Amino acid sequence: MKVILLKDVKGQGKKGDIKEVSEGYATNFLFPKQLAAAANETAVKMLNNQKKAEQRKKDEEKADAVELGKKLETLTVELKAKSGKDGRLFGAIPSKQVAEELEKQQQIKLDKRKILMEEPIRTLGVTEVGVKLHPEVTSKLKVHVAEE
Repeated sequence: MKVILLKDVKGQGKKGDIKEVSEGYATNFLFPKQLAAAANETAVKMLNNQKKAEQRKKDEEKADAVELGKKLETLTVELKAKSGKDGRLFGAIPSKQVAEELEKQQQIKLDKRKILMEEPIRTLGVTEVGVKLHPEVTSKLKVHVAEE
């Protein structure tokens, strides 16, 4: 019997897969727990439409991320901090502070976890920071730290 999995089923497959299972397994386990539905023509068409809609949504998200990435590459975030004689900062500038300044200056809301910094900025000057906007899209952002 062919079924469409509505949820991930251990040992069978992932959500949206069409699988061939025994009739007893389907009627006694999968259907009562609403883990699967019978794979008739209308259900298969609905599944294909859902997959197409999900793919369109993913493509739109990626396009938006690419567009935002191009915009971020042209921007420079200005920060002020106290520093010593040799240009080293008293303290450091973490990704959270960079994200807050980006939102304040450019009205671009970005999660601090998307800003890729191995360690906080500790010197004056311009630093390029990586930004992961999408699993397949990364960009650069310039952070200019000036003396207060």
